[in-house]
Amino acid sequence: MPSPSNSLSCDLAIVGGGLAGGLIALAVLKAHPDARLLLVEREASMGGNHVWSFFDGDVRQADRWLVDPVVAYRWEGGHDVRFPSFNRTLHTPYNSITSAKFDAHLRDVLGDRVVQGEAVALSPGAVKLADGREIAAASVIDARGGGDLSVLQCGWQKFVGQTLRLSAPHGLARPVIMDASVEQIDGYRFVYLLPVSADEIFVEDTYYSNGSDLPVDAIRSRIADYAKTQGWRVEQVVHEETGVLPVVHGGAFDAFWPNTDPVARAGVRGGLFHPMTGYSLPDAVAFALHIADKWPLDGASLAIENRRWANAHWASGGYYRMLGKMLFRAAEPAARYRIFERFYRLSPALIQRFYAGRSTACDKARILCGRPPVPISSALKTLLTRG
Repeated sequence: MPSPSNSLSCDLAIVGGGLAGGLIALAVLKAHPDARLLLVEREASMGGNHVWSFFDGDVRQADRWLVDPVVAYRWEGGHDVRFPSFNRTLHTPYNSITSAKFDAHLRDVLGDRVVQGEAVALSPGAVKLADGREIAAASVIDARGGGDLSVLQCGWQKFVGQTLRLSAPHGLARPVIMDASVEQIDGYRFVYLLPVSADEIFVEDTYYSNGSDLPVDAIRSRIADYAKTQGWRVEQVVHEETGVLPVVHGGAFDAFWPNTDPVARAGVRGGLFHPMTGYSLPDAVAFALHIADKWPLDGASLAIENRRWANAHWASGGYYRMLGKMLFRAAEPAARYRIFERFYRLSPALIQRFYAGRSTACDKARILCGRPPVPISSALKTLLTRG
């Protein structure tokens, strides 16, 4: 038996202090202030090294209280897209969360409920840490990210992002969500721009690729070249992040989360992300509030309820996985930008519902109707292929 100094106990142990785990902790404590909760994080800070962004329509107004305290930047004037044949401004406000602000808010709210340590074993009622400490919990949620993506069929959205301090103002008034006027390399390539201050801008070079490899040095050079073409002189790279997100277009939920796994999951580990974009923030907010509403639950009951929610989310994503399959298997890599170029000519409300994962039946039909951006024969062959 561990000594008392190595023993901890709580009502809910959340393993993983990323976006999904942190939002669950905030939501549960708001609804149940007396809950004995512990958030276990392996690294020195929570939230990793990320900028998470979302459109106003991604999070319901009634739920904004959960994310508004961690929003670092907001653009009321909407956002732009750029393609070879047209540019467009969409007027939906846009928001960004930084890891630093997320970590600071979690520490302010949670205080000594944060436990630093690496989890090496989880069960529905216990967590064992690498340093020998054990946590006895009424229930446990595994929010460590990842999961066995090898059992799924995926393309990849991958990126290198840098915050650049410039010698003079960049001149942008609002974000550019996609600048696809750049050279198309390794699939669909675009540059993503967030003007965080008059002379600082976050520049992310992003790819929708068949492979998950990320040539960081080469992409850094492309970011530098892009800055030059914009007439920006870079004084300092203030921040850098990288990411490889799954764009799931096939596979089975039961293979990703076997029903023999008795521990509740959250975030990417639970498959709670948009299949077509890889983004998880809207799902992380919705799931955190769902857990807070259902609490308290014992470990086994929480896992059953959690898996039911995740399975329903998987089922609802079938249309988006079909689009992903067409993108990665029917469209030639150099011509993939045409799919997004066509999509961004559709109505702003449809675009907003798509990113929020709430496309209507009419939206789904509208996205597919008209002149297709991929050859019909390739699309039919792709959709009729099992896998």
